[in-house]
Amino acid sequence: MQESRKTILNVPNILTMVRLLLIPIYWVLMMVRNNETAALIVFVTASATDLLDGYIARRFHLITDWGKLFDPLADKLMVLSVMVTLMLKGAVPPVILGIIAAKELVMMVGAAVMLHRKIVAYSKPIGKAAQFTMVVGMVLTFFRAHFPAPYHLYVLWLATGMMLAALAYYAHGAVKALRAPQQNAD
Repeated sequence: MQESRKTILNVPNILTMVRLLLIPIYWVLMMVRNNETAALIVFVTASATDLLDGYIARRFHLITDWGKLFDPLADKLMVLSVMVTLMLKGAVPPVILGIIAAKELVMMVGAAVMLHRKIVAYSKPIGKAAQFTMVVGMVLTFFRAHFPAPYHLYVLWLATGMMLAALAYYAHGAVKALRAPQQNAD
């Protein structure tokens, strides 16, 4: 079923589009202008639009297939963008970025397989908690010079562990969902 342009152009989807457009702005501020404060403001704004678009979509029944696909994609691209720039600045070890990138790749492949089978996976509380913790860790990273210890890394490692736990949870659910039609066919 194809969605009409009018259906796609609702407030939650426009907020998702704004979040996608904020990614190159973040990059320019962080890497070209070397303005971490402005880049942080863009990142926090993007994170706020993520919370807002999800709330509006659920509250006003504006959930679309486009939004189901592009909202998590925008989140993943923003998180990976911030992590890459923070790694390039020496604030985050490459291993954290590597784990997160691998996890996101597995999630995208899994989502594509499920979407091909017409199975939609919705975000779960464990994934939302992991995402929130990761955002907190990334925000703390911008203030790393003000802490006596690498608290930002403690939070990022906690978030990375939570993301891996979420991945295991989603993988278990995906395998179960993918096997369900086969079991019914027997």
